[in-house]
Amino acid sequence: MLQVKKTNILLAMAGAAALMVSAPALAQDGTTPAPAEATATAAPAPAAETPAPAATEEDPASVAEAAGGGHGGSLTPISMFMVAHPVVKVVMIGLVLASIFSWILLLLKLFEFGGLNRTSDRFLEAFRGARSIADMRRIAVSDEFEGNPLADMAAAATEEVELSRQAGLAVGGAHRDTTLTRAQAAVAAVQSGLAKRLSGGQMFLASVGSSGPFIGLFGTVYGIMNSFIGIAESNTTNLAVVAPGIAEALLATGIGLFAAIPAVIFYNYFQTRISAYGVRSDGFNAELMNAISRQLDKGA
Repeated sequence: MLQVKKTNILLAMAGAAALMVSAPALAQDGTTPAPAEATATAAPAPAAETPAPAATEEDPASVAEAAGGGHGGSLTPISMFMVAHPVVKVVMIGLVLASIFSWILLLLKLFEFGGLNRTSDRFLEAFRGARSIADMRRIAVSDEFEGNPLADMAAAATEEVELSRQAGLAVGGAHRDTTLTRAQAAVAAVQSGLAKRLSGGQMFLASVGSSGPFIGLFGTVYGIMNSFIGIAESNTTNLAVVAPGIAEALLATGIGLFAAIPAVIFYNYFQTRISAYGVRSDGFNAELMNAISRQLDKGA
């Protein structure tokens, strides 16, 4: 009996020991998930990899810079000129120079006509106070009126009368009309030179005004053609690529109009001034012939 009790006690102690050993493993299995399971739950499998936009799409700015000649960010007339094709540059420079010469010509002719009218007014005042053909000639050849067209006309007419006298020809009486005819011919020679003198620079203004827009259009056509060649080579139709080249080409037309419009205005203005002075010279011609006729009748 005592032996049976000892056996039972040993068995109980062995079972308790086994329970104590197995308890931590059972507690771990029931409270914490397995590392593989936690990883699978926290980080799902990634989807199919997609390419980054920067790797497949072209940058519009870089494409525009490559096809448009390196304009960069801002478009200004100076920047467009600097990157323009050499042919377009030559067109722009020529038109700018033509415009500068047109404005210089405007100032020169304004001063010329202003001084011409002032001198003519003073000469007419002095001429109308002359009492003889000799007085007319003295006033006409004076240094004060040197180069004035009206003074040159009076000098030519009076010189012809004096040459006739020095040649021993009768200048009055029955020969009066013959003398006036020779004097009239001398004045006509001066007037023919007057038209050429006053019209100086008019041909240049007319040329710039008529051909300036077409020269600018040539630069525009060439620039657009060159721009489209660049677009074809870059294989893109992005507006950022098209705009700089076209704007650069249109700048040539703008400069052409800038040169042509003032030139046309200046040409018409000075043509009016030339015509007005021509009418004034015709009036003085009649006044001069009347004054010489009176003096010849008086025998002066």
